Amino acid sequence: MAPTLRTSLLRGAQSCLRQQRSTPISRLSQDAYLRRLASTLAVLEQRDGKLNPSSLASITAAQKLGGSIHGFLAGANAQPAAAEAAKVPGLEKVIYVDNASYDKGLPENYAPLLLENIKKGSYTHVIAGHSAFGKNLLPRVAALLDVQQISDITDIEGEDTFIRPIYAGNAILTVQSTDATKVITVRGTAFQNTTSEGGSAALEEGVDPKAESTTTWVSEDLAKSDRPELATAERVVSGGRGLKSKEEFDRVIPPLADALGAAIGASRAAVDSGFADNSLQVGQTGKNVAPQLYLCAGISGAIQHLAGMKDSKVIAAINKDADAPIFQVADVGLVGDLFEKVPELTEKVKSS
Repeated sequence: MAPTLRTSLLRGAQSCLRQQRSTPISRLSQDAYLRRLASTLAVLEQRDGKLNPSSLASITAAQKLGGSIHGFLAGANAQPAAAEAAKVPGLEKVIYVDNASYDKGLPENYAPLLLENIKKGSYTHVIAGHSAFGKNLLPRVAALLDVQQISDITDIEGEDTFIRPIYAGNAILTVQSTDATKVITVRGTAFQNTTSEGGSAALEEGVDPKAESTTTWVSEDLAKSDRPELATAERVVSGGRGLKSKEEFDRVIPPLADALGAAIGASRAAVDSGFADNSLQVGQTGKNVAPQLYLCAGISGAIQHLAGMKDSKVIAAINKDADAPIFQVADVGLVGDLFEKVPELTEKVKSS
């Protein structure tokens, strides 16, 4: 009887061990393990030695991935901007390359620069804002890495799973990537950075391959303003085709924006008609904004425009057409002649 009992106990122990070995690791454990292995390079923007605050969305997104987060920027006098970035909580290290050749972010030489630093750090994720800079640079970087870029994400479900809008925001797509390095651009309004103080990241000089560029920067004509930057403003006043002319746009919209301390935006129809500069366009083919207050006048609410501002906390609309689509998404609506109502509102705001 003893040998039989011993054999039974041995077989039972072996069966138990086999069961333990074959039991899959829980999804939660896998996620926690992958998060520890994740390492992200957040590509930041700078101009004239000053950090572009809107590019901090890449750091906010990286924090949702977990793991180590390093920042990267390049250009003339890059070290002051790197020191500014080092104060952002969540960063362990800021890598910078001080070279005027990278000032304008031309992808022909910036992409090889970024590639060398990605390889050196063996990063699992590379993230930049879905700005003109990020949209110009990261596709080329993804091609050099032979991976597929994931664009304009609004949420992160895991280290390999991301959410992005399609069809002007009317459908939401869940994307899963098996690439060894994920190259991602993020929508700034979905990953807003709340603070830029309190961090103490280390500074490190990056690798500079000094790649030659096939293009030359000739000139730029920047529209300068003392008003808040459109993409990050807490309040935005936008005008549309209903303003009828550039003269009326300039007469009606800026005084209200100044009274509210708001940035100025415009619909594509207003921009195409020459009422406002292209840099002020809000919408699918313009900028995405998510201010505390979005006040628009003379904008009907085309689906392409809604795609760029529907995440605003409070939407107020002024339009003479009571059936305008904008009123379907507006929290507050005023039906009336904007040429009367907007100046009246401006005076009331000033007096209050």
